[in-house]
Amino acid sequence: MTTNEFQTFLKQYPSYIKTESIDVLRKKDYSRLDRGEHIYLDYTGGGIYAESQIQKHQKLLDENVFGNPHSSNPTSLAATEVVESARKYILKFFNADPDEYLAIFTANASGALKLIGESYPFSNGRYLLTFDNHNSVNGIREFAHARGANVTYIPVMLPDMHVDASRLDLELAQPSESGHNLFAYPAQSNFSSVKHPLEWIEKAHAHGWDVLLDAAAYVPTNKLDLSQIKPDFVPISFYKIFGYPTGLGALIARKSALAKLHRPWFAGGTITVASVQGDKYYLADGAPAFEDGTLDYLNIPAIEIGLKHIESIGYDVIGERVKTLTGWLLEHLTAMKHSTGEPLVRLFGPNSTEGRGGAVTVNFYDKNGKAFDHRFIESEANKVNISLRTGCFCNPGAGEIALGISRVELDVCFTRPDHKEVMSIDDFRHCIDGKSSGAVRISVGMVTNFNDVQSFLMFAKGLLS
Repeated sequence: MTTNEFQTFLKQYPSYIKTESIDVLRKKDYSRLDRGEHIYLDYTGGGIYAESQIQKHQKLLDENVFGNPHSSNPTSLAATEVVESARKYILKFFNADPDEYLAIFTANASGALKLIGESYPFSNGRYLLTFDNHNSVNGIREFAHARGANVTYIPVMLPDMHVDASRLDLELAQPSESGHNLFAYPAQSNFSSVKHPLEWIEKAHAHGWDVLLDAAAYVPTNKLDLSQIKPDFVPISFYKIFGYPTGLGALIARKSALAKLHRPWFAGGTITVASVQGDKYYLADGAPAFEDGTLDYLNIPAIEIGLKHIESIGYDVIGERVKTLTGWLLEHLTAMKHSTGEPLVRLFGPNSTEGRGGAVTVNFYDKNGKAFDHRFIESEANKVNISLRTGCFCNPGAGEIALGISRVELDVCFTRPDHKEVMSIDDFRHCIDGKSSGAVRISVGMVTNFNDVQSFLMFAKGLLS
């Protein structure tokens, strides 16, 4: 980085100065990034934990003795206390009224989504979802299909990859009259970084739909206020927000919607009474009915530590930093051209900071307009210690639209006799006649700084010819 470049950036984005507290924090709490000369640009894949989070959690474990909370002995009660404290803090963090919402601990957002899928009363109902959902949301359709529900996808449209709003309005106005209706969409796409309107929630409610808002990619850099918007189900993964611990997420659910769910089994911890000879069981009330087995009671306290860490920084500061650096990255990356005049990249998603998050998804092209394999870009980035992500990011619907893979091609591919049971990613690439099967995602996050973005732009410049 040169001083001139940074001064130019500050003239264009003067509000970046308001985020200087993050630079101080990075030196103190994330110093390993610079010590290891890491250019970390995969924040949509996973957040980076602060060293102080680990220290506070370790101190808690050092000073206490915690036992399995399914008892009333002293160590069990100690564990129950910290678990329930974290549960309450999750609701507080998202400004969710505890009389209206519950926080259910899960392994991750995918675990939260599976709870919904296996338990939602889909019979004679509808499952409506946008093309750009994560695979864990797409996967719910298998439960819906199995119970005879109608499954409908709403397309996203190039180049910005926004949803076809007129089609959405049409579908929302046609709920099943004889069954339950579930509408699922991401608050922020993990492929294109488009932020979809949160106003859709009440629009769907007005037509009798339950709403599943996938907030996993949204909440790392945006405040989700559940006193202002009222989705019925909100799955989240905590490591995406503050890096540590992994293996813990939550389903934040409205109690009225949770009452509709019927679990297909019971497990240790989910029941009050179960009988072998009587062939009967009674589920526990509230969140425990959905928390199978013994909770991760030693790591759950780290969630509260992480949430307090984010609050100490402030979403306003985090959001401003991400917005300014994303704007600079978008402007300079999309402006790069080969000597032939061919653009170096083609962008999938909005080309400004309005209505988008910090993930910039592109494919790279040579001077003749031929796409570089996304795996080659990742390999080259690895050589200079840049962490980014390539592929379709578990978001095949957005990927198919962005990469121009048609329904006809997919039908031909999936009905070939040799692809009925098993298909590798290489089989799939061959099947779609060599079209790109993925893209490159560069995602800015909470402790990204100007040097990180400039280092990536210098790397990209090295691909010009």
